[in-house]
Amino acid sequence: MAKKNAARLIVIGENINTTRRIKATSSNIVREDGKIGYAYQDIDGERRVLDMTDAFPKDEKELRNAKVSPIGHGVRNRNLDFLRWAILAQQKAGAHIIDLCVDELSVYPEERHEHMRWVVKAAQSLSDGSFAIDSSDPNTIKAGLEVYDHSKGRPAINSVSLEAGRDELIQIGKDLKCFIFANGSGNKGMPQDAQQRVDNLTNCMTLMDAAQVPMEDRFLDPLVFPVGAGPDFGKHYLDAVKMLRERFPDVHIFGGLSNVSFGLPRRKLLNHAFITLAIISGCDAIMIDPLMNPPVDYIEFQIAADVMTAKDEYALNYLKFVRGK
Repeated sequence: MAKKNAARLIVIGENINTTRRIKATSSNIVREDGKIGYAYQDIDGERRVLDMTDAFPKDEKELRNAKVSPIGHGVRNRNLDFLRWAILAQQKAGAHIIDLCVDELSVYPEERHEHMRWVVKAAQSLSDGSFAIDSSDPNTIKAGLEVYDHSKGRPAINSVSLEAGRDELIQIGKDLKCFIFANGSGNKGMPQDAQQRVDNLTNCMTLMDAAQVPMEDRFLDPLVFPVGAGPDFGKHYLDAVKMLRERFPDVHIFGGLSNVSFGLPRRKLLNHAFITLAIISGCDAIMIDPLMNPPVDYIEFQIAADVMTAKDEYALNYLKFVRGK
């Protein structure tokens, strides 16, 4: 995996997440042959429709305000064709690690664990890339790690934190040689400002020091909240990134950057501005929707910016990148 000053921005694809929903009135939702589905173009260029008829309310009035999860529907119904598109399209766009989350599918732990086991095995049958096992429940993460084939790529744990029960994942991740994502939540709730984010993640770094987790395997997430819910939330995140980068020059710093635009129109535009600001602030990894905001723009921006800020002395990484192109 790339280190901080290497000529590659680490891209984490966020899309294999069953909590992600779209409006039932989205342009991707189509009605054909008496059915309702999600239209997409597979990696071979063929138009396909994921039949989601049973996921939509029957009442037209409810339909106008409904939200559905194509990923959730595809995973619940074990649709390998749709999952293949969802994974390979992200990798083709430039994702190095792809996040897997099934939390929305069931409130029952055993059912959730079984969904996670299935999606991990299915994802690895489709690709040799790395996958992040993502859940609010540590035991669901453990279930995914139990079936993970390390010969096909290293897993990531998303995530550890100071919350009770999540810190134990650090030693598990170290023993299994996982990339470890640590988020900035505290043991009493979400951080309220930049300093709380930094304090919480500094304590996470201390726990990872104790477990002897290699620095290159640590990813710090100061947590991105929607600016539509609080005008200072974007600034809190960016300030925390700057402070963490100064304190920990060799650690990876990232975040779920698409969260910043949730609930606002023209999300691609807002995401573009925030992703760029995050890289300037010190992020060397980004967790985004690579289909909405193509990573190549940010990879090239980071490489060029490193030259202009003397991080890439004599443009050695830049020249290597250009010649490789």
